[in-house]
Parts: sequence; structure tokens; C-alpha cells
Amino acid sequence: MSRGAMARLAVAARAFSASASGAGAGGVSMVQGASRGIGLEFVRQLLRRSGEGRVVATCRAPGSAAELQKLKEEHAPGRLTLLPLDVTDESTIEAAAASITETHGSLDLLINSTGILSIPNVIEPETTLSKVQKSSLMLAYEVNAVGPILVIKHMWPLLKVGGRSETGRGFALVANMSARVSSIGDNALGGWHAYRASKTALNQLTKTVSVEFGRKDNIACILLHPGTVDTDLSRPFQRNVPKGKLFTREFSVQKLLSIIDNVKKSDNGKFFAWDGQEIPW
Repeated sequence: MSRGAMARLAVAARAFSASASGAGAGGVSMVQGASRGIGLEFVRQLLRRSGEGRVVATCRAPGSAAELQKLKEEHAPGRLTLLPLDVTDESTIEAAAASITETHGSLDLLINSTGILSIPNVIEPETTLSKVQKSSLMLAYEVNAVGPILVIKHMWPLLKVGGRSETGRGFALVANMSARVSSIGDNALGGWHAYRASKTALNQLTKTVSVEFGRKDNIACILLHPGTVDTDLSRPFQRNVPKGKLFTREFSVQKLLSIIDNVKKSDNGKFFAWDGQEIPW
């Protein structure tokens, strides 16, 4: 047997041992894109649940993510695992999957929350076709669509194992953060070409994955629209948000977790707004 094959068997054995010893008794949730905004709030609220559940939080540089480090210190050892993961670098996704396999053995919830809308002098929402740039389109697509699907690809073996979720859900769940502006049927304003198109691509990729999982795996995939939330992503564009429609992170994530808690296997492949209403494709 080759050295590589022996190493893979060793990792698998450790994963089985962790699962068999009850390591997944409280469920293991992973939040990708967890250093700030909605992702950070997901981590915070998941940790507030029963003391048995564990959370894996990933971001590009967890060592400098002060809020995540603080949360780790506030909770019992083993409740929160921090791992580096850059959605534009597939090798980091693969490494994170290997680490989770060895440490936890399974995931029953995966939340992809990373997203890019604007970076000064790099990418800005386009108000007209004349402002569309290839670089913006490609960057938005890489971060908003390609990255989350690659995360699902590498976490797939863990999701197939599945853990016992705290809500008693009998299947693993993937929840991808999309946006209402990704809906082709709901697009009456135009503009924001790169962001709209990249999130629409995420919708299609997620739907396609859900069809495959629905045939042979005990996994469901859904898409979620969090509403307009007071985060760094939306802050430059909050001026025109109607009164009462700018949500706090706490409110939005509470609503999204309620959807996650109550989702059924028959909801596989659906796109939900923060209030539980389905969004047209």
C-alpha cells in the first residue's frame, strides 16, 4: 500500500472513531465567510444554542479576526474551531475539509455566507452598461458563485456522513446566501450587473447541486436572501433603503436560522427570503 493511501486510511479511521464516540452528538455546523457581517452573526447565534453543538468558522485570516477569537475564548474548548479558507484558493478549501474530517468527522449544516459587492477602486455596482468591466464580472463570479460551490464540493463527503442536528433534522443541509437582486423574474430596475449575475449563477449552481443530491444523498440545498442588512457590504448603499427595511444582523440571522431550523427535505433546491417567502427565479 502506498504512503498516500495509508495516510488517507488513517484520516478516515480517526474520523470514524470521532463519530462512533459521539463526537457529533450535538451537531457540527460550518460557517464559511465568518469573520464579519452576517457570517459572524451566524457563528454567534449558533454558539448560543445548546452547549453540545459545535461550530467551524472559516475566513481568510482567522488569526487576525478579533471577534472570532473573542467568541472562541468565551466558549468551552472545542465549541468553536477556526480555520483559514479563501474561496479564491481551492487548496485552502481542500485543506479545511481535511482538517474538519480529522477533527469532527461530519457536518450537518454548511452555511456559505461570503459575498462581494464593492471594493473601492476595484469593483463597484454598475449603474449603466457603459460601466461594466470584465475584471468586475470575473471577480464577482469567482467570489460569489465559484467559491461557494467549490466549498460544497470539498465538504460533500462530510455532509454525506451527516450528524444529528440540534433540531432533529434527519438530513444534512447546505444554505447559500444569495440576494433578491439575483432573481431574473424580480428584476425590474436593472443595473448592478456583476453582483446580480454572479448571484444568479450561484442560484443555478446550487439548484443543479440540489438535483444531484436529491437523487442519491441525504442532503438538501437551499438559497437564502437575508434582506438588506446593516453590514459593511450594504453600508455604501443604505441611503435609498425604505424605512423599516434596513435590518440588524441579529434580526436577519434570527429569521434565517428559523428557516434553517424548519426546512423540510422537500424544500431542497428552493430560494427563500428572510420572511420565509419563496423568491421567483
